[in-house]
Amino acid sequence: MRKTIQGLRASGEQRDLPGPRPKTFPALGHRDFRLYWGGQFVSTAGSQMQMAAVAWQVYLLTNSAFALGLIGLMRVVPIVLLSIFGGVVADVIDRRRLLILTQSVLMSLSLVLAIATWSGHVSVWVIYGVTALAACAISFDNPARQAMIPSLVPRDHLTNAISVNSTTFQLATVIGPALAGLVIASGGVAAVYATDAASFCAVLIALTLIRPPAIVGGIQRVSIRAANEGLRFMRDSPILLWTMLLDFVATFCGSATALLPIFARHVLAVGSEGYGILYAAPAGGAIVAGALMSVYGSRIRRQGMTILIAVAAYGLCTVSFGLSRIYLLSLLALAGTGASDTVSMVLRQTVRQLNTPDALRGRMTSVSMMFFMGGPQLGEMEAGAVAAAWGAPFSVISGGVAAILATVLIAMRAMSLRQYGGHDATRGKGRLPDY
Repeated sequence: MRKTIQGLRASGEQRDLPGPRPKTFPALGHRDFRLYWGGQFVSTAGSQMQMAAVAWQVYLLTNSAFALGLIGLMRVVPIVLLSIFGGVVADVIDRRRLLILTQSVLMSLSLVLAIATWSGHVSVWVIYGVTALAACAISFDNPARQAMIPSLVPRDHLTNAISVNSTTFQLATVIGPALAGLVIASGGVAAVYATDAASFCAVLIALTLIRPPAIVGGIQRVSIRAANEGLRFMRDSPILLWTMLLDFVATFCGSATALLPIFARHVLAVGSEGYGILYAAPAGGAIVAGALMSVYGSRIRRQGMTILIAVAAYGLCTVSFGLSRIYLLSLLALAGTGASDTVSMVLRQTVRQLNTPDALRGRMTSVSMMFFMGGPQLGEMEAGAVAAAWGAPFSVISGGVAAILATVLIAMRAMSLRQYGGHDATRGKGRLPDY
């Protein structure tokens, strides 16, 4: 295993394509990444429409903050149970074919929600069930999706690729919820679900056209041993563990998205149209930050300290949103959460991908999923429970304060994260643990 890992330090590189490349966004000069990026944009916009519609519909059916929080529980339990297995599968079989399968399943589940809503047979338990099944598919989809990006661009373009991908995701997150609010007001929730199902066609077409290279040093079969190898790699990589823990505690404490229907209807009184804009505001800030990171992200010297500062800023913006009673100020605070979270996310993903060989990227991503998806989803449940007891503003404010305190505590303990610069890893000299 040691020889295999050491031989993969420069893995994930794709041979350079002839012709000029964009100087500002060099990742877009690679055909396969460009196709993948475009397909993901359309599909993600539809998925964000669906997520906003699910939260809105659950609140209309139940009028309960706790019921909103349970959406997060339905998403996180399958991820915790299946993500390790999903990571192993992503390191064994062709990642492109796996994504075609998972995206097809997610499209079918959106159609189920559309048909159930149109026919009048929808209930909160139907929504919870479909949400849980979608989370099962995501447990296999996300490791393959994240692990494939480094194989579509050369190593020195990875930070740019992650930044461009993040910006696209956030742009879709702006467009999706804003459109969802308009479609709900004009055509109903079922129309949102149908639109989401149609959006998956874009990414399925892109996946049939790209030809990513084979997994370098990939394992031959799914096994407990393969899963243990991934866990051992994570255990022996403190910098990866600290970034994941920071991601979890910050998003668990600072999750306010689940409560946006309450803020839209009762705190700010802006209705479904205003709700869509509120839901999209974090992505608006993230687009600005993502664009800046695409240009300047590779120049950041103290990446670890920048991550810590960005997460602390995320908590501060969350507190500001909870205190605000003015719609514009609330939008600005939410935009701040998106901007700070994007800076942190781009750098965290770059650190993880550069310090992980290709043959382990699926399993590394599956472990990190339990942190970066488990934190927000469990945080939604916690936020709903606190809001049911003491109100939505108190839930958001206390969560933001807790996120700041957690960041300070981690900064005091994680010397390796504070001092991390990442330049050796960017040049292919980052140390991988011995096995």
